[in-house]
Amino acid sequence: MAFEPEFLDSALAAISSAGTLAELDRVRVHWLGRQGILSEAFRQLATLSGAERSAAGQGLNRARDAIEEAIRKRRESLESDDVQRQLARKRVDVTLPGRGVLPGALHPLTQARLLIENHFQGSGFTIATGPEIEDDFHNFTALNMGPDHPARAAHDTFYLDPGSILLRTHTSPVQVRALRRWGPPLRIMAPGRVYRRDSDLTHTPMFHQVEGLVVDREISWAEMTGLLSDFLHAFFTEGLKIRFRPSYFPFTEPSAEVDLECFFCAQKGCRVCKQSGWIEVLGCGLVHPEVFRQSGVDPGEWSGLAFGMGIERLAMLKYRIGDIRWFYDNDLRFLTPRPAASGS
Repeated sequence: MAFEPEFLDSALAAISSAGTLAELDRVRVHWLGRQGILSEAFRQLATLSGAERSAAGQGLNRARDAIEEAIRKRRESLESDDVQRQLARKRVDVTLPGRGVLPGALHPLTQARLLIENHFQGSGFTIATGPEIEDDFHNFTALNMGPDHPARAAHDTFYLDPGSILLRTHTSPVQVRALRRWGPPLRIMAPGRVYRRDSDLTHTPMFHQVEGLVVDREISWAEMTGLLSDFLHAFFTEGLKIRFRPSYFPFTEPSAEVDLECFFCAQKGCRVCKQSGWIEVLGCGLVHPEVFRQSGVDPGEWSGLAFGMGIERLAMLKYRIGDIRWFYDNDLRFLTPRPAASGS
């Protein structure tokens, strides 16, 4: 008759009484572990004679299989119970009132872009768009940037195919495409994303620009300064100092940069304005004759003005945001409606 270990009933009783997975694991180690009772019984087989050893070994094997099967079933049962307890704890009471939908608001960059667009559309401008993946001709050559221009350097520009295809560094190529497609007279603005290898308090690798272009007969410098001064005063709706500072851009001549007094330090000098008291917000000038020629327009007959501004720079000033990178940190406070001012 085959030997059946007398301790099998005790093992099965211990397995059945285990109330948690941790307790079950301790039972498993006690009976099946390397130093467990069943392992010790297998080691004792060496002391038996041949016939007894065979019968006892078969009995131990059956006992081991029975214990392992009992442990497997008990583990499944305990795991199922654990899942049910978790579901019970996390059960949703559908009779409770809903949380409601919180109101949202447009992102400050979207608000700033819409303010800019609405202002210039009210002045007769049409919105034009173009591709963000540009070719060298429209992004550089047509804008009078020669082969050695520093803006073409790989450390400034994201090239997809060196010397050929790139992520546009400004939205000025839209002006070139509009001139070549529609011809003058023209009055357009081109908002959109642009890309440059730059990142600090006032720069990000991807940012937003608005370019403007007016082409007609006898466009003057005074017309340009008046147009931009009116816009800046309307955008900020408060008194501010503006200055036009002579500068250089290959696609305009003469050229200027427009600075605003630093709102953060009242022109005393801070990290945002780099201790200068002024923040540059846009560049402008009268369209260079070479740009007209590259666009198929006779510079002897037509003249024009062009300007470009960073939406992030303007939004930083208008909404008092000290670091341009905050726009892209997914801070939900940027999408929370601000309470209306008292009396508004």
